[in-house]
Amino acid sequence: MKLTLDKANQIIQAATRKARQLKLAPLTVVVLDKAGHLKAMQREDGATMIRQQIATAKAWGAVNMGISSRSLEAVAEQRPEFMNALVGMADGKIMPVPGGVLIRDEGNNLIGAVGISGDVSDQDERCAIAGIEAAGFIAGV
Repeated sequence: MKLTLDKANQIIQAATRKARQLKLAPLTVVVLDKAGHLKAMQREDGATMIRQQIATAKAWGAVNMGISSRSLEAVAEQRPEFMNALVGMADGKIMPVPGGVLIRDEGNNLIGAVGISGDVSDQDERCAIAGIEAAGFIAGV
């Protein structure tokens, strides 16, 4: 299964539907392909403008490092000098907090990432997982 525009939009719709069920703050959801390029993005009414950059940084860091942004948070805690250098090399495009989740196909191949920002990071991640799974993919946390 490929990460098509239709599938990316399914991820976004399911993630925002989960957010509304949980009564979360307005979210911005970004879907990137495996090269880190934007596939789709939506910002719910009321989500602040900077949420797009935060969501993108969560997904971009995940897909480019091959681990979730939650795992990047653990790296930042254990090796802050490394993370500071990595963020600098990436021109600030990495956000090492939960909410950036890898998208894997049925063969466990990395095909993209979802980044969400708007509520607390754990809830952002929860919605990303729900969106990925609803579209028939495997969430890599």
